[in-house]
Amino acid sequence: MDRVLVAGGAGYIGSHACKTLAKAGYVPVTFDNLSTGWEDAVKFGPFEKGDLLDRARIDAVLAKHKPIAIMHFAALSQVGESMENPGLYWHTNVQGSLNLIEAAVAADIDRFIFSSTCATYGDQDNVVLNEQSVQRPINAYGASKRAVEDILRDFERRYGLRHVIFRYFNVAGADPDAEVGEFHQPETHLIPLMLDAIDGKRDALTIYGTDYPTPDGTCIRDYVHVCDLVDAHVLGLKWLLDGRDSDVFNLGTGDGFSVRAVVEQSRAVTNRAVPIVEGARRAGDCTQLVSGSSKAQSELGWTPKRSNLKAMIGDAWRWHQTGHYSK
Repeated sequence: MDRVLVAGGAGYIGSHACKTLAKAGYVPVTFDNLSTGWEDAVKFGPFEKGDLLDRARIDAVLAKHKPIAIMHFAALSQVGESMENPGLYWHTNVQGSLNLIEAAVAADIDRFIFSSTCATYGDQDNVVLNEQSVQRPINAYGASKRAVEDILRDFERRYGLRHVIFRYFNVAGADPDAEVGEFHQPETHLIPLMLDAIDGKRDALTIYGTDYPTPDGTCIRDYVHVCDLVDAHVLGLKWLLDGRDSDVFNLGTGDGFSVRAVVEQSRAVTNRAVPIVEGARRAGDCTQLVSGSSKAQSELGWTPKRSNLKAMIGDAWRWHQTGHYSK
């Protein structure tokens, strides 16, 4: 069976991608340094431990497995940390990605699928963001992802490296079978933080900012189920295998939900109260990010099936109750 290298395959999104690739008939080869990923999450194909800052290790793994394509999920992704330590993000996300892209070209791999972010658009309130929206990131995380997008375009012009770029909105939920799920240390994402608070694993959920110019004062995000998200990546792989040109797709639902709305839905799903404390806004957080994802649906044939709050919170809650990866 054909192999696909999954950089960051031991992480949250990458592990779900590996399961979906395996179900689609591919062998996912996980390449991960385990700095934020978990070896317990590598269940669907071989594991190669390595760091994207180690070019020789990337070359060796590509030579060993000879993948037909690369899916690149590996990155630092905490907005607040990127504001405090921008150099770390530029070095890790950009240099690591450049190493992987150069290694792909050297190995004659011409199919590359990149995990980008809506953070490249920055703060554009009251706008449904589509792929033509101006990119003006307001933090180093978003800026580093935009830089990698530019690198991919340059490498296509020079070397013919065809690629699909996916700009994610807020990814949530977990594998409905609870084989893999979301587990970060430290945890920074809203839904797992909320479930920890419900379960007594933390004192309360902190809502960062209650004075945004939104109906309830909390910021608004577009949430997409992780399984729907990785389904799009397999469609992106097929797009490239069919010889299609490089392209960019937003992945979201077009519906925005405030933090308070997510909290209210969690009460309905879990039948438990959410202890809350209110905090100040975090640097680098924008008011509203909502996707226009009609392009992915019309051109890729992508149909989100579980990207509603009830399913996302319910699947996350099921995973949350099964336990987590080994520390």
